[in-house]
Amino acid sequence: MLITFKTVSNESKQLIAAARELAEQVDRLKFKPPVTHVYNPLDYAWAAHEIYLRKFGGGKKRVIFLGMNPGPFGMVQTGIPFGEIAAVRDWLKISAKVGKPENYNPKRPVLGFDCPNSEVSGRRFWGVFKEKFGTPEKFFKEHFVANYCPLAFVEKSGLNRTPNKLPPSEKNSLLKICDEHLHRVLEILEPEWLIGVGGFATERGKIISADLKIKVGQILHPSPASPAANRGWAKMATQQLVELSVWKS
Repeated sequence: MLITFKTVSNESKQLIAAARELAEQVDRLKFKPPVTHVYNPLDYAWAAHEIYLRKFGGGKKRVIFLGMNPGPFGMVQTGIPFGEIAAVRDWLKISAKVGKPENYNPKRPVLGFDCPNSEVSGRRFWGVFKEKFGTPEKFFKEHFVANYCPLAFVEKSGLNRTPNKLPPSEKNSLLKICDEHLHRVLEILEPEWLIGVGGFATERGKIISADLKIKVGQILHPSPASPAANRGWAKMATQQLVELSVWKS
């Protein structure tokens, strides 16, 4: 699917440049077992990610939602944060050819938009915005969604390992790069609020935004691994945003 843009906003251009630089920097990092494979969707799914930045990265944003890193059936497949396939294809109206990571684990396949699995976290996450705003254009007028880390870490068994569980020697180098990129995104979009989706993203957001006079809040992560999220995540997340005064009731 080819999408063309008559004009590209200055913010989108800056976000694209920053994302390219981020991809190059993290590609130079090395990781040891138990991590055996590292997936960078900003490389093999760049086409979709660039469309996302061009289409929705324009203008200053009042609220940025920040996730941790790509999920196996979300951004790993589509290149879009929390990128559950149906939400990306049918609501965001983004589709593009997706390649494969150079270092590929067949136990954790990348099938792009042909992946039959649905990422529950992404389905819940984008579902709230669809319900409240109706169209992506209304949502992205004041909001944006980003991931702190662009990499997915896969063990030999196919198990997903999150960045916070990397050894300090590897994690610290990664955090330095991701911190600098997040700071740049915040400078470009100048949000009033940075909302961490889960504890890790919130922690990094507080550290990075300290000098930018940005308010930081947190909502529950929509992962099905969270018992609380399985008891009506959409209602709880919405209530949290209302209590923070990010959204009106």
